Amino acid sequence: MLVKTFGSAVYGIEATTITIEVNISGGAKPFYLIVGLPDNAVRESMQRIEAALQTNNFRMPRQKIIVNMAPADIRKEGSAYDLPIAVGILAGSGQVDNENLQKYIIMGELSLDGSLQPIKGALPIAIQARKEGFKGFILPKQNAREAAIVNDLEVYGVESVSEVAGFLNGDLQLTPEIVNTREEFFNSLNNYDSDFSDVKGQENIKRALEIAAAGGHNVILIGPPGAGKTMLARRLPSILPPLSLNESLETTKIHSVAGKMAATDALVTVRPFRSPHHTISDVALVGGGSNPQPGEISLAHNGVLFLDELPEFKRTVLEVMRQPLEERRITVSRAKLSVDYPANVMLIASMNP
Repeated sequence: MLVKTFGSAVYGIEATTITIEVNISGGAKPFYLIVGLPDNAVRESMQRIEAALQTNNFRMPRQKIIVNMAPADIRKEGSAYDLPIAVGILAGSGQVDNENLQKYIIMGELSLDGSLQPIKGALPIAIQARKEGFKGFILPKQNAREAAIVNDLEVYGVESVSEVAGFLNGDLQLTPEIVNTREEFFNSLNNYDSDFSDVKGQENIKRALEIAAAGGHNVILIGPPGAGKTMLARRLPSILPPLSLNESLETTKIHSVAGKMAATDALVTVRPFRSPHHTISDVALVGGGSNPQPGEISLAHNGVLFLDELPEFKRTVLEVMRQPLEERRITVSRAKLSVDYPANVMLIASMNP
């Protein structure tokens, strides 16, 4: 029997819907195959799924199971496809009702006991799901608040594969996660741990930083160790203008893709402050890698990037920052794809005389 479920893949800070086709047919012996450019984490999912289903008293079909992930020319990465594949197998073997499957995007990594682990990129996936007219989004409970800031989409945070099966069969009622985006945004706006008003004295440098903050200028602080360069730089975001709601959503998307969002957070409501160590590589700073991820310069988008001990950074790291600082974005190009990350940062550097 052929069943389709729907998941999503994140490239840059945008999501693409993935159709997961599960075909279960007769065969002399069990045979599992996943096609559609899966990486190793996706290929290994069958072992996790089998253990999770058996632990939760479901039956793993001892037949030929072929899983196709379309579009087949896009590389599928990560373990978040465990849940949609497992639901497809349950629906294909008649253990779950497949009537409502086309209404939901389903994502989640399975543990061997059937519980769900958090995923990356829940916010861009939810935005794309609403854009494409899906009724709801089923995902791990830890990511539910982050996805629920997208309105007109029912977001269901679940803790195990048995909860998903019960919900799709109509045996279990789930309550959609509801977050009032504007209320959440305004309640925690400008909630900084350290404030510029804490600094006593230092009138000249405070005046210089106020001017820099007003104009969005880059700053270099030169002074002996212990003069207060790092302390002042850390407090600079607290005198920058408050984030707008659009800036907050854009910043949240980047942190969501990088997996930096806490389970209690729905939105990034304060300007980011990133202070990478001077041993950082150029890829870690501007983003990229074999599976492209945003770098420190993108994680500091709409906030402050602080380079402490500037002369200690490698020359290649400083050279590679020139274009992102001019264009306010970074393009990571690979043979098969090219992704854009925003990088609108205020650069603060410090060094000893």
